[in-house]
Amino acid sequence: MNIRVSSEHFPFLEAFASETRVKIIEMLNEKPRNIKDMAAELSLSSAMITKHIQKLEEAGIVGTESLSGARGRQKICRLIQDSVTLQFTSPVSTDRSGYSVSIPVGQYTRYQVNPTCGLASESGLIGMMDDPRYFADPDRVMAKHLWFGTGYVEYSIPNYLVGDQAIKSLSMTLEICSEAPGYNEDWPSDITFYINDTELGTWTCPGDYGHAPGVFTPGWWTLGTQHGLLKTVMLRAEGTFLDGIRLSDITAKQLNIRKGDEIRLRIECRQNSEHPGGISLFGSGFGNYNQDIDIHVLYE
Repeated sequence: MNIRVSSEHFPFLEAFASETRVKIIEMLNEKPRNIKDMAAELSLSSAMITKHIQKLEEAGIVGTESLSGARGRQKICRLIQDSVTLQFTSPVSTDRSGYSVSIPVGQYTRYQVNPTCGLASESGLIGMMDDPRYFADPDRVMAKHLWFGTGYVEYSIPNYLVGDQAIKSLSMTLEICSEAPGYNEDWPSDITFYINDTELGTWTCPGDYGHAPGVFTPGWWTLGTQHGLLKTVMLRAEGTFLDGIRLSDITAKQLNIRKGDEIRLRIECRQNSEHPGGISLFGSGFGNYNQDIDIHVLYE
């Protein structure tokens, strides 16, 4: 997860302004817990813990669900983020040396997918589930959520370079997770990213998240997966990084993208990988983050 330090993200930053909320995060890092247990361990009232949990939910750090217990219903809390990178400077400079675009998850230009698979808009399913033919349906551009077992989707990134300009850095931020039948939060998947057939690196997603509802997931959706993790893949002069952690030594310069060249982003789960656990992608109106695939390009 990549968070820019700005007033726009104040609810997230404010979540860490309380020692109690930090202690709650430490406790949930060990295992999911209910409100009553956390209140007892921290010597606070359940009402106070509930208020802190609400702050952490608003920040997208904690998810909750109500389950039946020995004495009625209980609210189970769990972490829904595994890491966060704070970004103090804007990814696009103010001297007009960059541009940003947002690509809807259904606006892929090529695909090859295997079941389980499907597409959904904010209002309902697009076509039939587990039938790859519907990935060619014209209504696919309306998709806010798509999923598949193995295969890939590929997106065309606009190239606005002119003259002898060259790409200095390229970042892609998206909400993504594995794809298990229904959902399984312990379901690793090896997800590989490419630009123009150059493999940038592979990230192993830990699971397919469905215990807690997605903040923006529509109420009609009852098919398991609720949200993903917000991840940023960035090519820089030093290599390729995922949330600030080195993914490979591939640099933006090695891609040698110039004016008129195509820029293709491929997201793939290979059948022969160690963990062929599928891919789920979320766009605006679905999941925990109200955004599509955000692209930032800096050039020189």
